[in-house]
Amino acid sequence: MIKNLIKKNRSYRRFHQDRRVDVETLRELVDLARLSGSAANLQPLRYILACDPQINAQIFACLGWAAYLKNWPGPKEGEQPPAYIIILSDIAKANDYVGYDCGIAGQSILLGAVEKGLAGCMLGSINRKKLKDILNIETQFKILLVIALGEPKEEVVIETVGHDNNIRYWRDDKEIHHVPKRELSDIIVASF
Repeated sequence: MIKNLIKKNRSYRRFHQDRRVDVETLRELVDLARLSGSAANLQPLRYILACDPQINAQIFACLGWAAYLKNWPGPKEGEQPPAYIIILSDIAKANDYVGYDCGIAGQSILLGAVEKGLAGCMLGSINRKKLKDILNIETQFKILLVIALGEPKEEVVIETVGHDNNIRYWRDDKEIHHVPKRELSDIIVASF
């Protein structure tokens, strides 16, 4: 059921780093993105797949992990992602809607990951210049998003936004990650 996949598809930030994700699995996930919708069917997205521990360490150094968790620098060694998919746009093929394509592709990849028993996190806080240099990305491509992937090593639960209307995610003393979500009645502004 799609609702169960969506509920399980949270932003996981800690992984079993020693449990590898192979390149064929990454290819299967990108194939889901390939089959997804694209504005004007331009298909401007391109992908870099990474599951090599040495390359992953360099990618990891280019990422910011959790803006609301001020005292947390990101996953420690042993909890870092064993795989990444980097979403690029081909500048010559992109239009004003490339961001929508990226979101659709990212969601397709993550839902596919959940179906395979994996988890992920879309990261937009990227040192793009450094990452571009590390991976020798050609100038025709722009880095849009990095998706970290692996077997989750943390529990993430959905909470209801409280009376204070605070939507910031947080961790409790047991390191359970809590994600507040608004009620359905709070987000539907009209119904005809």
